[in-house]
Amino acid sequence: MIVQDVINHLQDLAPLAYAEDFDNVGLLVGDKNKSVSGVLVTLDTLESVVDEAIENNCNLIVSFHPIIFKGLKKLTGKTYVERVVIKAIQHNISIFSIHTALDNAFEGVNSIICDQLGLKNKQILIPQAGTIKKLQTYVPKTNAEELRQALFNAGAGSLGNYESCSFNVNGEGTYKGNAESNPVIGKKGELHTENETAISVTFKKHLESKVLKTLFKAHPYEEVAFEVSTLENTNQHIGMGMIGDLETAMDANECLKLVKTKMNASAIRHSNLLKKSIKRIAVLGGSGSFAINAAKNAGADLFLTADLKYHDFFSAENDIVLADIGHYESEQFTKTFLVDYLSKKMPNFAIILSKKNTNPVKYL
Repeated sequence: MIVQDVINHLQDLAPLAYAEDFDNVGLLVGDKNKSVSGVLVTLDTLESVVDEAIENNCNLIVSFHPIIFKGLKKLTGKTYVERVVIKAIQHNISIFSIHTALDNAFEGVNSIICDQLGLKNKQILIPQAGTIKKLQTYVPKTNAEELRQALFNAGAGSLGNYESCSFNVNGEGTYKGNAESNPVIGKKGELHTENETAISVTFKKHLESKVLKTLFKAHPYEEVAFEVSTLENTNQHIGMGMIGDLETAMDANECLKLVKTKMNASAIRHSNLLKKSIKRIAVLGGSGSFAINAAKNAGADLFLTADLKYHDFFSAENDIVLADIGHYESEQFTKTFLVDYLSKKMPNFAIILSKKNTNPVKYL
């Protein structure tokens, strides 16, 4: 087992291609080809967490938040970030961060919150744009089925809840190879006409490299004509936040008590409680003020998130209840989820849940 093997499992769950542009995800410290002795999963990578990894003979830390967020210009040990990086390097410990890639995954951070609250009918709150692409290529009619199936096997042809989707048009293609060509069909220097099929398939953007590699391998021509474009279709399975329904509508005050218990929150900061009951709940782990309007537009009665500022609460405008349970509290179950996920993928390997509470916020 090497570091890249663990990363591959995590990428299957939450491809890094869907992380936000501002984020710093992926392998932050270490060598992807290094053998792994054990994996420690944490929400934040602090010095105490690195010490914990050392004690448990774990040389890979899988962290939700990235310890390196902005560029480091020096490593003197002056800041907690520098000290963590120095200690990790000294002890040959790799650090991988998944952060907003998992935020945007359908089975990620916000799905975990929904499950904690028992919400049904889960849907993405803010679908990420530009995540669906289309490949169009041209192949001899006799090879069309073989190429189409190869592309399907590579993950192409997926759109929403459907698989093996394609559009096919038969026609005539022409070409004439020069003196350096080696045509599979026809002769160099002669104009050739071939009965061809134009094949169009959609695919998720993180699969582009795999899909194109498959195209070139399975296509019979020496030179493959193709084009890739980005579609405007909404991806139902990638994006920030999630919305779902309680089994039974609840009084607003009772609902917040339920949230406090289920999310193990020390306190909840909230806007005015409305007289109407709570049924539809939007959630967004971490800092989620940017999604207030999205929650309103989706018809949510309550929006559960963190890091709301004073003036954010005014924007509730008696249309919705805004509830801030704390940043750590909204994401705390993520590390348990990742341990369970990796343990299923690697059942005979040491996957350890960090025992460190890395919440920097304390309550009196």
